[in-house]
Amino acid sequence: MNRKKIGLAIVLGAIVLWALSGIYIVHPEQEGIVRRWGRYYISRSPGIYYHIPWPVERVDKPEIAKIQKMEIGYKTIKTGPPAVYESIEEEALILTGDTNIVDLWFIVQYRIKDAKDYLFNVRNVKKTIKDAAEAAMRQTIGDRGVDEALTVGREEIQEATADQLQKILDLYKSGIYIVTVKLQDVHPPGEVKEAFEGVASAREARERLVNEALGEYNQEVPKARGEAEKTIRKAEAYAVERTKHAQGEAERFLRRLKEYRKAKEVTKDRLYLETMEDILPEIEKIVMPETEEGLLKFLNIRGKGLE
Repeated sequence: MNRKKIGLAIVLGAIVLWALSGIYIVHPEQEGIVRRWGRYYISRSPGIYYHIPWPVERVDKPEIAKIQKMEIGYKTIKTGPPAVYESIEEEALILTGDTNIVDLWFIVQYRIKDAKDYLFNVRNVKKTIKDAAEAAMRQTIGDRGVDEALTVGREEIQEATADQLQKILDLYKSGIYIVTVKLQDVHPPGEVKEAFEGVASAREARERLVNEALGEYNQEVPKARGEAEKTIRKAEAYAVERTKHAQGEAERFLRRLKEYRKAKEVTKDRLYLETMEDILPEIEKIVMPETEEGLLKFLNIRGKGLE
């Protein structure tokens, strides 16, 4: 009898423990997914709940608020500092649109946006994300040249890859949201790295010389335009001055002509004397008329009068 009582107590205790195992808590960063006989039954928001214990029901509590990271093209050997990384060539080597090869490392950050789809629609979620990310990056790089991948096109490549990756995962109904795709390192393969660096240096030198030439152009052209404008304005002013002067000379000539017609001899002599004063300002000129007298009379045209 004692053995039967002990056995019964053990069975009852086991049943109680089994029943109590159905109590579970869903934390704020989680979502509870209840499976009944292995199939989806119901979703639970954060709180305390009860379910029929195993093997009837089972609860999964994926962390839907946690942002997870995946490394592609490399793996971290040691976080450091200093950090140590190892390249994975079969993931890192990518062919560009202009038939060049780049060694590309990048990361994908993602989180769960639909816990039901995440648990039931894709068998190996991490491998699916990794394969889809590689495919999206290869397609994006394959549409662009090596210069874009190495220099100016990094931001565009990241955005295009993230968009393409999200489309692939949505097509699979994976329940994954891509937070960001970030290029970590992009460089030519080791065998041609020196040649690429030489080309890059030559391009940088070319850009520098072009910028210097543009700076010189922007400095000299406005200066030349200013000088040209100055010369044009000066010429226009000179033309106006000469025109006015010519008009004045013409008017003065007409007035003299009018006076000349009134008294030709007097005007002729006066014009002659004025002209001599203009063309011979430093030469003393004396006019001596013919006379029968012994004393000569002369005219000093410098203003001293007759002597």
